[in-house]
Amino acid sequence: MPVREDPTAAYRWRWVVLGALLTAEAMNVLDSTIVQVAAPVIRAGLGGSESAIQWFSSAYTLPFAAFLILGGRLGDMLGRKRVFLIGIAGFTLASLCCALASGAGVLIGARALQGTAAALIIPQTIGLIRSMFAGAELARAMSTIGPVMGLSVICGPMLGAVLTHADLFGSSWRAAFLVNVPLAVAVLATAPLLREDRAARPPRVDLPGTGLAVLGAGLVVYPLIEGGDAVRPGWGAAMLVAGILVLVAFGLHQRRRARRGRAPLVEPSLFGDRVFPAALATSTLLFAVTNGLMLVIVLQVQLGLGRDVLTAGLTLLPWSCGLAISSAIVGARMTPRRLSRVMFAGLAVLFAGVLGALAAYAGAYPWPLLAALAVCGAGNGMVTVPFFTAALARLHPHQVGSAAGLLNAVQQFGGTLGIALLGSVFLHGLAGGSDANAAAALAFGLGLVLLAATAVAAAFMRAPMDPAPAPERERAAAGEPSRSRH
Repeated sequence: MPVREDPTAAYRWRWVVLGALLTAEAMNVLDSTIVQVAAPVIRAGLGGSESAIQWFSSAYTLPFAAFLILGGRLGDMLGRKRVFLIGIAGFTLASLCCALASGAGVLIGARALQGTAAALIIPQTIGLIRSMFAGAELARAMSTIGPVMGLSVICGPMLGAVLTHADLFGSSWRAAFLVNVPLAVAVLATAPLLREDRAARPPRVDLPGTGLAVLGAGLVVYPLIEGGDAVRPGWGAAMLVAGILVLVAFGLHQRRRARRGRAPLVEPSLFGDRVFPAALATSTLLFAVTNGLMLVIVLQVQLGLGRDVLTAGLTLLPWSCGLAISSAIVGARMTPRRLSRVMFAGLAVLFAGVLGALAAYAGAYPWPLLAALAVCGAGNGMVTVPFFTAALARLHPHQVGSAAGLLNAVQQFGGTLGIALLGSVFLHGLAGGSDANAAAALAFGLGLVLLAATAVAAAFMRAPMDPAPAPERERAAAGEPSRSRH
């Protein structure tokens, strides 16, 4: 019997259902990072061009970013339980397609389906939690999201490395996708216990706006990954410019739709203050650096140094540990007055870590790199915790939902851009005859430039605090940011 018809049963099983919702969140976050470590092994098995390595990740994160806000709107309209279960079923089938892929193109297509399904799942969890909990228990339930997401991000690369290296029953990298199946089945088993939840006044879906966002993002990312002239000489720059123009058209479309009284994908009032637009730019640049450098490290260790996938995963471990420790310390001790100070201190530490990693690329396996990556992780954690609090602090309650969804989307889009840009710098340097260490150093050098731009964007986030009511802000932040900490 559905839970909504039996409130007593719903109350009895609410913590079981919370576990299922957190499993779904973790499963989706794992898939955004688990493939990066295994990507060179996947390409060796399936073939394809060097750019396929980047597409194995970007094909997931790009539709995830593009359809994330639409997924939230569909939950408002059709019911969050219904959309959530459709997303889980689609994610399961797409994971099986990934595991059974016979070629790079098939895998990339299946990854795109995975990312689209993830965009249906993630926006529903907070609404479903709120339908089952109230009062102090709601705060406790919400507070579990951040740690679970953070742990998933940290475990993703290591899990991908271990599963691929273990080669269970000859499955190699395919086990990284098959692990989703039992998790998804466990989540689907809780379907009768889920309460249906939908908005009292659901907005209409903005299909033209969604189409513009998807087209613009694709036109920007494609030439960055494929090297600009993959289609025809001169087309790379034209596609990039066209993508930027389409994204501008998307912004104008959102403003016009709001003026006509129709619900846009993005709340235009978010851009009436400089803080939130600066936060979007900061988020895009920050996650471009961290996600892009993580891929470069994996490629350098496997393609440059000829080490195995497990070594690549272990090389990233200091970053994950540094991030986990610093996030815990900052989260426990941070006060509103220290937001800006801690965020800029974190950027400085991250810059120092990347600079140290740049200096470490010389000779054989760069052991000093491990210490530098631990510093990078510490700085990453110091930035992430205060950043999302500061980004949401000046918003009004009616803006928080749209802002949280948009921050999630640009986070994924920034990670996609970083994989495209920094990964291409490394691969093109390698293809051009450069030493692998020199190619990695060039990518890290570009990472330093992007970090400097991140600091400039973050400077515009400084403004007198005019916080929204704390419960609203915490509710939005709970489902947010820890997911992409690399």
